[in-house]
Amino acid sequence: MSTSSSLDLKDFIRDIPDFPKPGILFRDITPLLRSPAALREAIRQLAELVRDEHIDLVVSAEARGFIFAAPLALELDCGFVPIRKPGKLPFDTHAFHYELEYGSDTLEMHIDGVEAGERVLVVDDLLATGGTVDACCQLVEKTGAEVVGCAFLIELTALGGAARVAPRRTDSLLTY
Repeated sequence: MSTSSSLDLKDFIRDIPDFPKPGILFRDITPLLRSPAALREAIRQLAELVRDEHIDLVVSAEARGFIFAAPLALELDCGFVPIRKPGKLPFDTHAFHYELEYGSDTLEMHIDGVEAGERVLVVDDLLATGGTVDACCQLVEKTGAEVVGCAFLIELTALGGAARVAPRRTDSLLTY
């Protein structure tokens, strides 16, 4: 078996043409998730990107971002705070309403999830247009916390998500 440092994570991303509709090339992460070595290596590499940033919390919007955010928080020895759709969290929440290409949406986070002055990393599996991650950043910043960066397994560069999230730092392990 190869060592984790010799793994090419792109080998674990499956291309699915015409999903979810014609003309879309879907980057499927499930082969990576199925491989303990590849998933472990992805978390290790994400941690190395930000290890010196003194992160207090990792936050992520549901659902696939949770897959990477929770183990990354453990690797960085910090907490994890979920950001969810309205009505999914049981305690009092902060909410952020934002516009998408096709309408609007809302994200919520517990009011005691992130505190002023904390250093927060926003994590997701994929950076596409940047709408959801930008909303997560704005929700975190609304608390007085600092978003020190955003980290992703995959970035689809042609969709311009990094520009939408700017001037916040973005790091991605794989770009297409």
